[in-house]
Amino acid sequence: MPKVFLKTYGCQMNERDSEQVTRDLVARGYDLTESEADADVVLLNTCSVRDMAEQKAIGKMGMLSRLRNNKPEMVFGFIGCMAQSRGAELVRDMGHVDLVVGTQKFHKVADYVEELVQRRRQMRDTLMDDARFSIVDIDEEAGSQEKISEHVLEPKQSTAFVSIMQGCNMHCTFCIVPSTRGSERSRRIEDVVAEVRALAQKGVREVTLLGQIVNLFGRHEFPKLENKSPFVQLLDAVHEVDGIDRIRFTSPHPIGFRPDLVAAFTRLPKLMPHVHLPLQSGSDRLLKQMHRGYTAAKYLTLVDALRKARPDIALTTDVIVGFPGETEEDYAQTRELVRQVQFDNAFIFRYSSRRDTPAATMEDQVPEAVKEARNKDLLALLDDCAKAKSEALVGQLVQILCEGPSKTNAERLSGRTPGNKIVVFEGGTRHIGQIFDVRITRTTGFTLYGDPALL
Repeated sequence: MPKVFLKTYGCQMNERDSEQVTRDLVARGYDLTESEADADVVLLNTCSVRDMAEQKAIGKMGMLSRLRNNKPEMVFGFIGCMAQSRGAELVRDMGHVDLVVGTQKFHKVADYVEELVQRRRQMRDTLMDDARFSIVDIDEEAGSQEKISEHVLEPKQSTAFVSIMQGCNMHCTFCIVPSTRGSERSRRIEDVVAEVRALAQKGVREVTLLGQIVNLFGRHEFPKLENKSPFVQLLDAVHEVDGIDRIRFTSPHPIGFRPDLVAAFTRLPKLMPHVHLPLQSGSDRLLKQMHRGYTAAKYLTLVDALRKARPDIALTTDVIVGFPGETEEDYAQTRELVRQVQFDNAFIFRYSSRRDTPAATMEDQVPEAVKEARNKDLLALLDDCAKAKSEALVGQLVQILCEGPSKTNAERLSGRTPGNKIVVFEGGTRHIGQIFDVRITRTTGFTLYGDPALL
């Protein structure tokens, strides 16, 4: 069977979508390869959140075009968010691209790959002219949120992502996601729970629930029950699954944190004390222009509520610097809010203009040099915050779930604390998939190092 090379750009949602595509291809007998040169099919699962992500994927695909010189029957395809956004223009502008599949058709990728592979083989065997033939499918499909539910698990895999919804209705003025992912669509609670239960039976101990705005799950489809939102109802149901010891979710929106969700961190022990809480800006003027739906004061009130509900909670965030019209005063307000909160970690993004978004046509676009300076300044502040948080754990016993070999050193193992900090340590295969205490011995700022305390 043909070999497939699949590279993923972007967020955990993209990773989960790639896993589904992988599962579908493997089920048909396709082999996966980590070498583009050995591949018969090359697929790039793309991201559109920032221009740099798109340019990386386009550059990668352009570089790979030379492989067709030795393998005329090779199939090249873009899938995911950039594919959804750009559609047929990717085929028009890149002469070797055969396949473009959008975000609501991941379950069709294997069908399309098989069709293209068979057609190219036929062309090779019959000496047909290399007539241009491509497949572009970026149409919407009802029920597409139900299609990402299968998994490819490695031996002793202890963690898994579970997609619970697709799309976004928030329409932040800087964001292209509503265009690439469509409107909010949620799965049924019982279907998500069945997927989680099946994962637990295969040895998974931690699940991360995924959605564009995950804590708004089900708000259009399901009613509140006993003053609990559909998302909290889902958390309660997943919490009851035997074998699941840890629950996480990403990415939420501040406006989705109602009292019932905040209280869940107090009453659900399996819900891990970590929240990724996107801030974007500390300026009320810019938050309004961004259509974020909250003020800096409301954000701080939410932070206080979460820390009161779970004093050991770790908070991470996203911040945009250089949004159109951002003044020195606006940036100073953002910097001060970040200093007040003392985040455990953060992703700082220089504003990137995305086509077909309101912010792209706003006046007073900020010069790149100013964005870069603010980016470096805020990163330095956040690095100091993260380092202080990690140093406070040195000498402490922390509980981790060992996920397997460290990504940076295969001779060591790594796991995550409840607060989602990575711990690297010496250990053996008996540790993998186990939950146990580790004593932290040192830190480099973002990574902790420790010794198993019990095993």
